Amino acid sequence: MSFSGHRHVTELTTESDFEQILDSDGALSICGFGSLLSERSARSTFPDLVNFRVAKLNGFRRVFAHVAPIFFERGIAKPETKEISSLSVEPCEGESLIVTVFEIKKSEIPSYIEREHEFRFLAVQPETLEGNQYATPAVLCARYSDEEYFQNRCKGSQDIYHERYGRFGIDKIWRDDVLPCRVYCRHCVLAAKNLGNEVYDNFLDHTYIADRKTTLREYLATTGSGIMEEEPPELLKVRYGG
Repeated sequence: MSFSGHRHVTELTTESDFEQILDSDGALSICGFGSLLSERSARSTFPDLVNFRVAKLNGFRRVFAHVAPIFFERGIAKPETKEISSLSVEPCEGESLIVTVFEIKKSEIPSYIEREHEFRFLAVQPETLEGNQYATPAVLCARYSDEEYFQNRCKGSQDIYHERYGRFGIDKIWRDDVLPCRVYCRHCVLAAKNLGNEVYDNFLDHTYIADRKTTLREYLATTGSGIMEEEPPELLKVRYGG
């Protein structure tokens, strides 16, 4: 099925959908837009990834709009200030992101689906920075909705929802009133910076906080000032070091 009329975009709902877009070597292309801008981060999740590179993705914007349970598990969420959100992307005409793309083995698909449980999976068409389209689509973790998540991924089960979210006090995942998790935000900015000025500027100017009006550049200059000066907790220095 195509997704909300967005051209060249297909929603992937089953493992066999993912297998439809494998390349000629039987590998799956993945789009990174947040922590996966960091090759070190990407390799900590996908040790056998190949061909890590930057690419352009038209028609999407990045938004800090969803609550990530892993930040609660790692002790870096700040619920008292609502600084609890992670990045996702959503269709937006006229926007253009610089992302990373890399390949993983077919055998890694089930664990990838499991790890990105709360996202909508889209097959998208990245381009080189020069504007040449890739031969094979890549998978993008896009915004989902609480209703679809509960019905489709949790199978309508409160127990499954509680295990993944409820036990952290999270009763709504996709929100427009949350702020970036500070440690994670800094990590993503550093990762973008490490890929060069073009990627760094794109990240600051095409990433929004959940109000979808304030760019990350504006946020870091105002309410979020100080984020880039804060060191992650000792145990997370490497994982969240850019």
